[in-house]
Amino acid sequence: MNKQLYINEIQTLFDDVQRSKIFEDQKMMTDAVPLFPIAEINAKYEQEKKSENFDLKEFVLSNFDFLGAKVSIHREKQLPIDEHIEKLWDELTRTAYEEKGTLLKLPKPYIVPGGRFNEFFYWDSYYIMLGLQVSGRVEMMENIVENCSYLIQTVGFVPNASRTHFLSRSQSPYFSLMLDLLFETTKDENIYIKYHDTLEKEHAFWMKGFDKLGNEESSERVLKTINGDLLNRYYDAENEPRPESYLIDIEDSENAGDEFYRNIRSGCESGWDFSSRWFADGENIQSIETLNLAEIDLNCLLWHLEKTLAKSSSLQNLTEKENYYSERAADRRQMIDKYFWDENSGTYKDYHIKKHTTTSSEHIAALYPLFLELASEEQAKSVAEIISEKFLYQGGLVTTTKKTGQQWDLPNAWAPYQWLGFKAMKKYGFDDLAEKIKINWCANVERVYQNTGKLMEKYNALDIETVAGGGEYPNQDGFGWTNGVYLKLKEN
Repeated sequence: MNKQLYINEIQTLFDDVQRSKIFEDQKMMTDAVPLFPIAEINAKYEQEKKSENFDLKEFVLSNFDFLGAKVSIHREKQLPIDEHIEKLWDELTRTAYEEKGTLLKLPKPYIVPGGRFNEFFYWDSYYIMLGLQVSGRVEMMENIVENCSYLIQTVGFVPNASRTHFLSRSQSPYFSLMLDLLFETTKDENIYIKYHDTLEKEHAFWMKGFDKLGNEESSERVLKTINGDLLNRYYDAENEPRPESYLIDIEDSENAGDEFYRNIRSGCESGWDFSSRWFADGENIQSIETLNLAEIDLNCLLWHLEKTLAKSSSLQNLTEKENYYSERAADRRQMIDKYFWDENSGTYKDYHIKKHTTTSSEHIAALYPLFLELASEEQAKSVAEIISEKFLYQGGLVTTTKKTGQQWDLPNAWAPYQWLGFKAMKKYGFDDLAEKIKINWCANVERVYQNTGKLMEKYNALDIETVAGGGEYPNQDGFGWTNGVYLKLKEN
């Protein structure tokens, strides 16, 4: 796979375009496909920009293709919501059998989230698969798994999304959960054997450098605590503005620390871009310190990956490997209790590497130990009470208890956490709470669809008369994971 980040090759033009704001959305230029060889475009640009009547936007539009930059769905008449979603699966299906501009090639068709997101996204795809399962679209579920495997085998990990400028980071590792979902659908245990090597490669990516660490040291996505225990964190090696949010990052970086861009990018690896969860002062993005945190969701997902590796090893009678991954999973399970359970508040939180304590941020990722059945009955009861009291509103579960204007904060309700919340409560017998989560969010989705004909990326859980907002771009419609979670909740 060609790892050349072609944006670097047009850096002068790219910088000028992003700073000039000729496009409302900074993502437009990252998705543009050059119509001519890069060297030719660069030479033309250097020549033509000197003329008095040079028009930058005109130059870009005549040298780049913007086809498919935004997914827009129009209906002559509004369909029942289920029928609308069934049509959406086809309308959101894409192929990329060759590389174009920044778009990475993938061997199989895939489903994009929608709106401005016209590429394959990692953790979105798991929640899309939930709906595909309900719709009986098993082949597309298999395609998603196959595309993830291809990326892990060729790049070493699944990038945040299938574009060259995401080759410095992944996203929450859901591949092993995707296999569980596929197994639940097909009942074919061989998928664990088929993708055993892929699972190992993804695990190696997240654990890279673990064996060389001393206490209180970190290397990329892995760190050792003051007690010598291993934990993981989100990480991106690049310390420069994100191309897709270029000017936003440059403007936000004023009065911020040395590793501001790396902290920003590392926050993106979680999928939570952005939230007070990452901010040292709980309020301002300039105080972002993702690199100082080990995260509860990531460590739970890696426990699941290790558990799955033990299972795939067992199926092949690889006793030594089965023992190795079983031990890793058992150790991590203990670490989850030791470092992420906050006795004082009675919930799970992230762990601050330098302060040797849990962070103050209260957030919905506390659901992961319940979703994966890692919590004790007492812990689950305590978390359930907090979820009910502080996170559940008329329009669904919010992500944090703080309102900062960031999109992964109050008042927004995101599809993944409605499913995680519903399942987590079901697994520990809090059926009434599970039902309430389902009803509140699904009713919100239906109301917005009734009023707009759209399925949104996120929803306002507090004021169900308005649409959700916040963040670096307007609310998007489409929308992959909303479609998936809505169908799956309605089936349960």
